[in-house]
Amino acid sequence: MNKATNIVSQLPQTSSVANDIRDIKPPVAIHSGWEFLWWTLTILLAVALLVWAWRYWQKRCAQVLVVPPIPAHIRAKQKLQEALALLSQPKPFCILVSDTVRGYLEERFTFHAPERTTEEFLHELRETDRLTRDQKGSLGEFLQRCDLVKFAKYEPGEPELRDMHDSALRLVEETEPVEQVSSDGQSASAESQLEVANRKS
Repeated sequence: MNKATNIVSQLPQTSSVANDIRDIKPPVAIHSGWEFLWWTLTILLAVALLVWAWRYWQKRCAQVLVVPPIPAHIRAKQKLQEALALLSQPKPFCILVSDTVRGYLEERFTFHAPERTTEEFLHELRETDRLTRDQKGSLGEFLQRCDLVKFAKYEPGEPELRDMHDSALRLVEETEPVEQVSSDGQSASAESQLEVANRKS
């Protein structure tokens, strides 16, 4: 009896052994170097595209043509031409013509014309050497005539208004900057226009 018991005790416990058997682990994915290489190349390509786009944008901005401003004397002539449409309305006509002359002189000679009364402006005008004596006299008479229309309700006829217009236009033409002609016979403004045309082409 004891012998049989010993034999049984020495037999392997099959149930416990069966419970100790575990499933086989799934295969572990081993990354090859290609995936990392593709991600690196993608990032580098994106950075390169951003750098190229930034440089291209900067180049385009540098090539944008800077349109030169219209000179003061040309703008003044344009406004004086527009004033002719107001010959039948003395007050609006004189306001436009006098404001045009004052604005032109301020820009051309750094006068403070628009902010000052006619008396203050004429006082400053007498002390400057940027205008000749005849130009100062003509301008003073012109501004006083305009003030009569603007503030004293004086209504001149069309011939007088045209004379005032001619006086203003003559002052602009006499004081406009003189273009310097180069040795090849082209003026500075013509050369700048040619340069702009070449850039456009």
